[in-house]
Amino acid sequence: MTSPDIGRRTVLGAAGTGALLAMVPAFAQPVRAKGPRVWLDLDQAELDDAYDQSVYAPNLRQVTERYATNSEAVRARLGAPRRFAYGPTPVEGLDVYATRRANAPINVFIHGGAWRVGAAKDYAFPAELFVNAGAHFVVPDFAPVQDLGGDLVPMAGQVRRAIAWVHRNAKTFGGDPDRIYLSGHSSGAHLAGVALITDWRKDFDLPADVVKDALCCSGMYEMKPVRLSARSRYVKFTDAMEDAMSAQRHIDRLNTPVILAHGTLETPEFQRQSRDFATAVRAAGKPAQLLVAQGYNHFEIIETLASPYGLLGRAVLEQMKLA
Repeated sequence: MTSPDIGRRTVLGAAGTGALLAMVPAFAQPVRAKGPRVWLDLDQAELDDAYDQSVYAPNLRQVTERYATNSEAVRARLGAPRRFAYGPTPVEGLDVYATRRANAPINVFIHGGAWRVGAAKDYAFPAELFVNAGAHFVVPDFAPVQDLGGDLVPMAGQVRRAIAWVHRNAKTFGGDPDRIYLSGHSSGAHLAGVALITDWRKDFDLPADVVKDALCCSGMYEMKPVRLSARSRYVKFTDAMEDAMSAQRHIDRLNTPVILAHGTLETPEFQRQSRDFATAVRAAGKPAQLLVAQGYNHFEIIETLASPYGLLGRAVLEQMKLA
């Protein structure tokens, strides 16, 4: 039996080579004293861990490397995407994986990476599902937060401009501007959530329902605990940023049905964030569905978007009426 005194980091670290040897010293280690509560029942170390996916996903590197290699394989089968600029800076471009169907629906996917890393080219792996089902798959690039002075607001602005560009230019690649769907994962789900509370009429002179439906997987929708966590070392939170970037505080602006999803092996905070946002949306009388992926961690769950038989793949095809 495993000692109850072995910490989560020790158990997860023991999953690789030399597992038994890695666990032996833990028996002699004292239980860490719980510090003052910082958020709910979590002390600072627990809160930091709850917003650090590597603590709960020891296979992080293997899975994220699969994103890249599977994306390369998809490009080999589908061909290179068309690349368009949606803004003036070099990073403001997006990849379009086009289906052959005319006037087809569009899924815009916002990738994750803790707001710090990630590129559109490594998130092509779901494209085949959409293209084969008769939809376009669009993946924007946007600046990492460290290049924006630690400010999430301009990053969210880039995502909004990318969506607005897709609406205005959909017909140039055979898309239907009245059937735009939004998906996002991790920090990309956070940015997708913020996009959903955009005042499209006021800010972009576009219809209020630019996005018809959305799928937000493993995201963050209330920034208070994130601000209290170690992520504040590279995100320079202010009260105004915390409020503007908390989709859950602005559900009155939400005009889009949304699917929220998380895996059972994700951190407790990422699970709670999805649950609480789904509950809050429903309490406001707006449509929200919560999907729970049994046995999936934070990085594995988004891979199910690439399969029509996967939890997210099946859900998004039904959402887009392509199932």
